[in-house]
Amino acid sequence: MVTGMIEVIGLTRRFRRHAAVDDLSFTVTPGKITGFLGPNGAGKTMTMRIILGLDRPTSGRATVNGVPYRTLDRPLTHVGALLDASAMQGGRRGEQHLWWLARSNGISRTRIGGLLELVGLAGAGRTRMGGFSLGMKQRLGLAAALLGDPEVLLLDEPLNGLDPEGIRWMRGLLKSLAAEGRTVLVSSHLMHEMAVTADHLIVIGRGRLLADTEITRFVRPGMSLEDTFMQVIERNAP
Repeated sequence: MVTGMIEVIGLTRRFRRHAAVDDLSFTVTPGKITGFLGPNGAGKTMTMRIILGLDRPTSGRATVNGVPYRTLDRPLTHVGALLDASAMQGGRRGEQHLWWLARSNGISRTRIGGLLELVGLAGAGRTRMGGFSLGMKQRLGLAAALLGDPEVLLLDEPLNGLDPEGIRWMRGLLKSLAAEGRTVLVSSHLMHEMAVTADHLIVIGRGRLLADTEITRFVRPGMSLEDTFMQVIERNAP
């Protein structure tokens, strides 16, 4: 088993007659940025939640390093995730938020200062999170994801709330993390950004796999990523 590998095998999540995820299988490998694309309601967030043990599948399985997330010892040292940057206690200070997470996974608090500086929040560690903008919450959420120095990162719409400078900074950081050999899975609706950031694409629609390929093979000659994506989605529409 390759360290940092994510495997989704025959994953299905049903709500009565509706399948949010429908017999989905794919593998995410280290050393590249994998873009996780699909229209609203395609099942991207649900798939990430199942990978992280936050929801249980109806059938199939999802593993990291060959085992379910729930069985990982000190999980933040293996997997870092950013699913909802707004899910924070507004009365808590930024550095307190990170310290609470660090304590829960046996991580030294000495990492906190450096991470706040890395994400551009060096001067905001003592500020209560209720006063953070969405962009600041995204940056703090990324710091939390990196807290345990994990080999795997799952990021759901990490560019929300970032200005153009912040988006460019995030792009460079993700590329550097992948270059270190980490596994980076990024869900995003920003096609123009995925076109210059992602190395590999997993595209789903109605919970089903539509494409699993290198981005250079997915985008058709003379077309943009957005154009190709829309053609694939429309071709598979009910």
